[in-house]
Amino acid sequence: MDAESLLLSLELASGSGQGLSPDRRASLLTSLMLVKRDYRYDRVLFWGRILGLVADYYIAQGLSEDQLAPRKTLYSLNCMEWSLLPPATEEMVAQTSVVKGRFMGDPSHEYEHTELQKMSEGEKVFEEEVVVQIKEETRLVSVIDQIDKAVAVIPRGALFKTPFGPIHVNRTFEGLSLSEAKKLSSYFHFREPVELKNKTLLEKADLDPSLDFMDPLEHDIPKGSWSIQMERGNALVVLRSLLWPGLTFFHAPRTKNCGYIYVGTGEKNIDLPFML
Repeated sequence: MDAESLLLSLELASGSGQGLSPDRRASLLTSLMLVKRDYRYDRVLFWGRILGLVADYYIAQGLSEDQLAPRKTLYSLNCMEWSLLPPATEEMVAQTSVVKGRFMGDPSHEYEHTELQKMSEGEKVFEEEVVVQIKEETRLVSVIDQIDKAVAVIPRGALFKTPFGPIHVNRTFEGLSLSEAKKLSSYFHFREPVELKNKTLLEKADLDPSLDFMDPLEHDIPKGSWSIQMERGNALVVLRSLLWPGLTFFHAPRTKNCGYIYVGTGEKNIDLPFML
């Protein structure tokens, strides 16, 4: 959700029970404006909160003029002091995939994981148990990246692609109609397209290249991993991810108000295919 309309966005997303105390809201409003100024971002999004056992991580993201360019991620424990996180790598994701359970809430906390590594002495090859230390900050980077790639959502038309390539916020976007807002095909993944590149020219024939340049949610696997509901007498549409419980997207049809927030433990629901 955009930091500039934070209070309204938190109000619209509150149907899922995801709120912030008045002092946290006030702190975020002030500190996110300072983050935008100091880091010279085009837009700042309040991404959400990852719940820890000792403390919670508040996450924000900075966007450049090109909306699909790699985002800079920051975290805070008190909503006032923000620290920049390093970009996620495939090595980080692979390394932290072995860590299970809740976050502690301490970035310097180290998880211990025992793995078997092949060692060789001369011609002898044997396996030895090695204890690997994994920092919680690395796990935090990895989980945020996975959630962004899997369930970050934006409505069709909110962004547009220029003929020269960069993707900008569509200033003329006035929201989806009520009938469109009820369809999963009206919502896209807020990231670089993956499936779109595999489509044939015939499948791309009906797409508008300036608007349909991202992957729609309707083809997500497993099918049924999104819950779509109308609230407040059809004045608000809410999408909830069943794959990453805690991710809520909201949009008020025929208005510009839309966004997503994640409030959860940072754990993926790996049992979902057996629950559908």
